[in-house]
Amino acid sequence: MVRLSKLYKLIALGGVFLLGCVMVIAPAEAVDLKIGAVNAVKLLDEAPQKGAALERLKKEFELRNRELVAKQKELRELEDRFNRDAAIMSEADRQALERDILNQNRDLKRDQEIFREDYNIRRNEEFRKLQEEIAKAIVSLAERKKYDLVVYEGVIYASDKVDITADVLKLLKSQYKP
Repeated sequence: MVRLSKLYKLIALGGVFLLGCVMVIAPAEAVDLKIGAVNAVKLLDEAPQKGAALERLKKEFELRNRELVAKQKELRELEDRFNRDAAIMSEADRQALERDILNQNRDLKRDQEIFREDYNIRRNEEFRKLQEEIAKAIVSLAERKKYDLVVYEGVIYASDKVDITADVLKLLKSQYKP
């Protein structure tokens, strides 16, 4: 993900540099360029592929999440039992229950950390796929509509005349097959 982000930033900087060069040369050669800009945040938020990716993640991790919730509930019940009955338990029983609570707490924390790491890895994979799909859609639209330059990330301002975000979003929606 970091590499793609750096690549997009490098492409955007290259595009800005190219645009600057063209603006210097343009008056002498009267070059007519077609330039477009894409709002990356809007595309990532509104692309139907994002919802599908989130739904896949939810289904993939739903069972593990339920298991973690059940373990949390079991641990809470043990802690409640310990707090309620510790005074009337034998020393050996109380120590055994205390060890059991500590062991289950440690196991739960480890399982939660593994779950978070696995979820983040899969989320990043899905996000990377979405970014690649968006990039392909932008290139496809740019080639079909004969754009000379399309800027994607790193755009500070783009007027409505050059903003092609809606067109790219329309293309993404047409390519989306649930």
